[in-house]
Amino acid sequence: MPRLFTGLELPESLSSTLAMLRGGLHGARWMTPDTYHITLRFLGDIDEATAQDALAILGQIKRAPFDVQIDGLTAFGGDRPRALVASVVPTPALMELQAEHERLMRRIGLPPETRKFTPHVTLARLRNISPFQLASYLGSLGHFPPLRFGVQDFVMFSSRATTGGGPYLIEAIYPFEQQRAQEKHLRFG
Repeated sequence: MPRLFTGLELPESLSSTLAMLRGGLHGARWMTPDTYHITLRFLGDIDEATAQDALAILGQIKRAPFDVQIDGLTAFGGDRPRALVASVVPTPALMELQAEHERLMRRIGLPPETRKFTPHVTLARLRNISPFQLASYLGSLGHFPPLRFGVQDFVMFSSRATTGGGPYLIEAIYPFEQQRAQEKHLRFG
């Protein structure tokens, strides 16, 4: 059974820009650019009936397109860094979209998300990297110019149980302007 989550795709040009940051940090397991995304709501390993309910209810979301801005690099994990991420500005449009995903997933019976939503793009998983090594790497990059892109839809992704996630498959696309999901067949099994 695949793991499901909703998220925003990144334009290929922006993924290519972020991919140029790869390397130079010993102990980092770099994500491939084709896996870059912004997770909105993790659904997890759910049964097919719940997956179908999720696909259907997400089609009720009615949003206008909006812009997303990536404004820097940081890490999750504090004194034990575990992920290098590109920070995403938590605009009202993005936060409201994520909150709506949370409400709808609770409505179909999924448990509430326990982690606070912090929008980001994971660039690398970190192992045995000290805060000093991470600070040195980040300092070596210099100025990080803001990166912006327009969001016209969100998607339902699936992934198979692999180390580090990916490859991610798009199961459904939910365009904002049309308000109708262009669903693909779920690939269970």
